[in-house]
Amino acid sequence: MTLSSVNKSILTPVEFLTRSVSVYPDKTAVVYGDRRYSYKEFGERVYRLASALKLQGVGKGDKVAFICPNIPPMLEAHYAVPLLGAALVSVNIRLSAPEISYIIDHSDAQVVVVDSEFAALVEPANLPKVQTYITVCDVSDEMVLGDMDYEAFLNTGSAEPVRADIDSEDQLMTINYTSGTTGRPKGVMYHHRGAYLNAIGEVLESGLNGRSVYLWTLPMFHCNGWCFTWGVTAVGATHVCLRAVVADDIYRLIEAEDVSHLCAAPTVLIMMSTWPGAEDVEMKRTLNIMTAGAPPAPTIIRNMEDIGAEITHTYGLTEVFGPHSVCAWQPSWEQLGEEERALAKSRQGVPFIVTHFMDVVDSETMEPVPRDGLTMGEVVMRGNNVMIGYYKDPEATEAAFAGGWFHSGDLAVMHPDGYIQIMDRKKDIIISGGENISTVEVESVIYRHPDVQEVAVIPVPDDKWGEVPKAYVVPKPGSDPAAEDIIEFTKTHLARFKAPKYVEFGELPKTATGKIQKFKLRDREWQGRRRIN
Repeated sequence: MTLSSVNKSILTPVEFLTRSVSVYPDKTAVVYGDRRYSYKEFGERVYRLASALKLQGVGKGDKVAFICPNIPPMLEAHYAVPLLGAALVSVNIRLSAPEISYIIDHSDAQVVVVDSEFAALVEPANLPKVQTYITVCDVSDEMVLGDMDYEAFLNTGSAEPVRADIDSEDQLMTINYTSGTTGRPKGVMYHHRGAYLNAIGEVLESGLNGRSVYLWTLPMFHCNGWCFTWGVTAVGATHVCLRAVVADDIYRLIEAEDVSHLCAAPTVLIMMSTWPGAEDVEMKRTLNIMTAGAPPAPTIIRNMEDIGAEITHTYGLTEVFGPHSVCAWQPSWEQLGEEERALAKSRQGVPFIVTHFMDVVDSETMEPVPRDGLTMGEVVMRGNNVMIGYYKDPEATEAAFAGGWFHSGDLAVMHPDGYIQIMDRKKDIIISGGENISTVEVESVIYRHPDVQEVAVIPVPDDKWGEVPKAYVVPKPGSDPAAEDIIEFTKTHLARFKAPKYVEFGELPKTATGKIQKFKLRDREWQGRRRIN
């Protein structure tokens, strides 16, 4: 099949670059420190990378792994590798060496490009399939792996445009590995069609346009940056790369580069809203923030809006290319009070314009639950942005697609207005004395306590009730709340049986994308005991 015909062209996000290079050749495409690349220069770097990889034997069906933070080489890989018909494997830089070795080997990557800061995590002795190593010398000139640094490697390629070697929209484009919270991480396979459409969805739902400036606070290795790696380019907007997520740097770049958009997990919003200088921030333009992950507490939403940000809450998973639903704004919400409006905006909402299909069902019968905002069921999805499946794992793929839908494993309610609200992961719901307790609901209340910065609620064993809630709390700097204060505060806002029976203060374990790793807290509490539910 050719790439295009008179009435059809293959949908692939790599063609977004072709258009923007043609339409905006002199416009700034990428900013990183004191480096600035126009769209013409960005395109040339991508083509050099593609042709250099081709000289190394990379072609259709091959895999190339990148282990980099949010710097230009990582962005360039999102175009160069798929152009060759190969698949990009974006690796989480915060994983351990054994986990990274597993992903590289399992994905069958034959080329590994690694930033020098993370090169020690790559163990060549355990990677017999890898033929070529390239080191990105971004913060250090030291060569760690391979015979050539990234910039020298680019110079082995040509700046002439590379024709896309793509036969089908369903062709494998990227492999993104899950966090592996229940065993080995699974390789989620994306196709060109899904990446194209989800990138367009991000543009539509976030309001990106050619005047937008996007700050890379969300890891590009996470669902390919929720497809913003392609969406920002699609409209000819500007990518502002950020090596590390630090509040000082975020606010500095927002002001210096006139940033209009960013994406962030709630934990990043907490960091931004509690930054000592946050109250003095004066935005030049509205800062549009898309957030997902754990449902953001209404308090966090209010705090960010107080400094001039507009929060859009989305929901999705790696298996659906990132966000699948959005809490679409309703004009009637303008009449709500501040707290009611924040509560409405913290829901997970309705499907993206390009996704359409999502429901909350009884996972046994697959029948939709009542639209009463009370009855819990599992969130299921289907559509163009659902993964091809799990790489080399047909059994897990079959289980995920049971009944003709993708099963999220998330429990939610459907409100009468058609908006869903996540209540918990299946494994996180607390069943105490026969009563279901949503940890998300309890967390949302505890977040409103004036001394609480972060919180995670999990079930812990109890001889009388089977299991009860326990809250792990990170206090705000300078505060010293007592466990009894947290418990009593919760009891005044929820049914008393939903309040935590125990409270522990300290830091919370997190993933590289800022998600709290509740499984680590659960494992600690349930070690030696079997949880049944």
